[in-house]
Amino acid sequence: MHSISLKEFKEYFDSQYMSLCLFANKYIGDMEIAKDIVQDVFVKIWEEKITFKNESNIKTYLYTSVKNKSLDFLKSKTYKATNKLTDLDIQKLETEPFFLREVVVQETSKIIHEAIATLPKKCAEILLLSIQDYSNQDIANELQISINTVKAQKKIAYKKLKPILKEYFLFIVFTLE
Repeated sequence: MHSISLKEFKEYFDSQYMSLCLFANKYIGDMEIAKDIVQDVFVKIWEEKITFKNESNIKTYLYTSVKNKSLDFLKSKTYKATNKLTDLDIQKLETEPFFLREVVVQETSKIIHEAIATLPKKCAEILLLSIQDYSNQDIANELQISINTVKAQKKIAYKKLKPILKEYFLFIVFTLE
């Protein structure tokens, strides 16, 4: 076990911050508060010089800490005074299946977006719109290109993504079910 260096800390922060914010937001429903929670977790790691055995332990710690801080926030008197979240709602958020599903969704999303980032700019742009449920016609209109160009670019994107995502295929399929 070792303390993480400033460089390692920054790398973890940069690579995990947005996924953790989205994860916290699933509990909180407020992105600004979710960001504060994630920042608090990272500050604690740095200030207390928490050590980890490996990268898997860091991710486990981060997700678990964010979950716990989010639940603590939801149980706070301040939150309960202004929101209508019931104890039953909080119990559902505390379950292991909810936690695991949200971790898998965030990690899968991160893997897919990292793979899309390796594509040529136009392919990536078209695929990102497609993921947001834009139809081929909507994409063509949005980007002011022909529908055949959209189809051709999507075909190129899928061909390039297939080998990149192949090792994650079962993980992704399991997640999307």
